[in-house]
Amino acid sequence: MSDALKPYPAYKESGQEWLGRVPQHWPVLPNRALFAEVKDRDHPDEEMLSVTITQGIIRQKALLTDSSKKDSSNQDKSNYKLVQPHDIAYNKMRAWQGAIGVSDLRGIISPAYIVMRLREEQNARYFHHLYRTPHFAKEAERWSYGITSDMWSLRPEHFKMIYSARPPRGEQDAIVRFLDHANGRMERLIRAKRRLIELLNEQKQAIIHRAVTGKDEVRRMQDENGHSSFRLQPSSLPKKPSGIPWLGDIPKHWELWQIGHFARIGNGSTPSRGNTAYWKNGTYPWLNSSSVNRNPIASANQFVTSLALQECHLPRVPAGSVLIAITGQGKTRGTAAVLSSEATINQHMAYITPRPKLTSADYLQLFLTAAYRELRRISDDAGSTKGALMCSEVSHFNVALPPVAEQAEIIVAVQRKTQNLETVIARADREIALIREYRTRLIADVVTGQLDVREAARHLPAEAEAPADTAGTAEFSDPDLAADETEPAVAEAK
Repeated sequence: MSDALKPYPAYKESGQEWLGRVPQHWPVLPNRALFAEVKDRDHPDEEMLSVTITQGIIRQKALLTDSSKKDSSNQDKSNYKLVQPHDIAYNKMRAWQGAIGVSDLRGIISPAYIVMRLREEQNARYFHHLYRTPHFAKEAERWSYGITSDMWSLRPEHFKMIYSARPPRGEQDAIVRFLDHANGRMERLIRAKRRLIELLNEQKQAIIHRAVTGKDEVRRMQDENGHSSFRLQPSSLPKKPSGIPWLGDIPKHWELWQIGHFARIGNGSTPSRGNTAYWKNGTYPWLNSSSVNRNPIASANQFVTSLALQECHLPRVPAGSVLIAITGQGKTRGTAAVLSSEATINQHMAYITPRPKLTSADYLQLFLTAAYRELRRISDDAGSTKGALMCSEVSHFNVALPPVAEQAEIIVAVQRKTQNLETVIARADREIALIREYRTRLIADVVTGQLDVREAARHLPAEAEAPADTAGTAEFSDPDLAADETEPAVAEAK
């Protein structure tokens, strides 16, 4: 897409490291010349909005629908700030992670957030794209202050000291038109690949389900060269009722065990982010619930100190345990993965450490994968704890256990049968990652004038596409922080 685009004829130094060289005719101005802070309060009946890292400004109810978070906003919303369409708003504690964007909605946001309005008639969506690049994130981080990264704050007076490029209005419109069109095309491609992954995962789920419920049995097969392998075929083994509707009949020689009878179960916590002694120079791996989306879990990107382990009573979860996400309205809840190296966990996960004489972590993870829909059903039916699995429910969950030797054969047979599916899924995941990387780079190059899109924008279809989801422009941010994107529990009023 960018192959046909060329640079501008002439450039100048912007004087700003985050912008670099910009087209010769583009002014570079301090944000105080472009924006005025808006503190319009006393609109308590307006719709609540949230400023998120991944999606920009959205309705708060849409955010809470897909999260285990609760509305932590104050009952008295008279001090909340009004945001109008075309305003730029940001979460000053998360601006350096991408929590900034233009609003297409009218509503109110936390008093701790900042609302900026363009002083002159400009295309606010140009600044939306500009401020959701990795370039701006680094600049916002440079201007943010605080004791630790979780307390860094981009104050409005410092936002106004940042310099931004301001192309002529016609070029702003061309840039927005081009990027919205390009985003739309790439988003459709990503959705198609996600749908493919969903279909392949459903097929993989069906294979696992039949294997660990005894609907298929493992048979040793030999090829013409005398090499043997384990394969799954429809079972002819004698069956018995399990008494569990989703499980159905199981082979007679299998046993039903509650997880708590053959494993140790528990969960963890999150040490206070405000206490640097818990996090600074930490060396012990600490995992959050997003970790279960990769199996096995072999590494961590956050670490706590020995003091945090001691004072926060964090569990030391041994390798060979299974971790399962127990909260959240998204797809992660109910997902299980094997832990391959010792670590500790947060409160949104449970660990299951099985006794090796009865089962392995690999087999237990396979079984819980097959039981995913049942685990979701149990957690959705939990009344006041809707959207969460309790450790007690995990403990009482029934698992069908073949003899250990047969479990090992099932694992090998499932891996063999799902190998091609895993390869295609991994390829599609990688393609999505490459599209997102390309999109992030393209947006950054266009909004900073490294590529001239004026001619390309003129030749786009007459009917401009609706602005696409621009979450890809914030791919540099840590996706694990999605749970922190609701309103802060304690708002800083000004």
